[in-house]
Amino acid sequence: MDAINIKVPLDVAKSARNAYIKNYKTMTHGTGRLMLFAGDQKVEHLNKDFYGEGIHSDDSTPEHLFQIASKGKTGAFATQLGLIARYGMDYRDISYLVKLNSKTNLVKTSQKDPFSNRWVDVKQVIDFRDNSGLNIVGVGYTIYPGSEFEGEMLRQAAQVVYEAHTHGLVTVLWAYPRGKAVKDERDPHLIAGAAGVASCLGSDFVKVNYPKKEGCESKEVFKEAVLAAGRTKVICAGGPSIDVRAFLQRLHDQIHVSGAVGNATGRNIHQKSLEDAVKMCNAIYTITVEDADADKALDIYSKG
Repeated sequence: MDAINIKVPLDVAKSARNAYIKNYKTMTHGTGRLMLFAGDQKVEHLNKDFYGEGIHSDDSTPEHLFQIASKGKTGAFATQLGLIARYGMDYRDISYLVKLNSKTNLVKTSQKDPFSNRWVDVKQVIDFRDNSGLNIVGVGYTIYPGSEFEGEMLRQAAQVVYEAHTHGLVTVLWAYPRGKAVKDERDPHLIAGAAGVASCLGSDFVKVNYPKKEGCESKEVFKEAVLAAGRTKVICAGGPSIDVRAFLQRLHDQIHVSGAVGNATGRNIHQKSLEDAVKMCNAIYTITVEDADADKALDIYSKG
């Protein structure tokens, strides 16, 4: 892809404009496309995603995530501040995105609507960045539109985006319609609405689930979310591990048919051995950033 002309949001402080542009270019390799390696599931899904049948033994320790992010082609590695603090001194070459809130999946929606409270604030991330010397390029935050607690999460998200931009950090909002009021979390119209909410919150990117609608092709109905998000760029969640060829073709469709700008992939990468996980990163990267088709990406995964 050609280099992009970055339209800097007006809430980015004048003194932080250069930092914002640098961080944005770092995350997207100057293309505007984002290959985000998502490593926040150790809280979200507990150990179910890291140990058990079909999961390589390499994935049983948190360091596997850092090894992948260090060796594979990515835009940024998203995970919690605590993990970065424990492993970052050995992996200084990684560009990090700090996930500010997380919750486990133990309390089901049938019991209580979801609420994911902020763990740390942007100022603490800035202090950590300055003290550690690590390359922290952005922050992430999850909202659950449709939850009875959406008001507090939206307020926190708005503050996160504003404060992050003040310091020149790039923002990614995870936006998942969820709660007793939500009948179908994969409804294309509802996912487009969540993308629009992220735009109103001023986020640079929004991560949403790939929609499903009976009788429709997901790659076609996903276009509504891309349009609804406007200048907030849409990336798609990777979801559970599936066949490599099918995943790469779906990713290609999301970007080159629907108009998304990238992906946030976790399980389809880290549940593999380190060697295969790195190859998967590189295959995803070549579709996302280098405009390759699924066949070329599969060749990269197969041959390394």
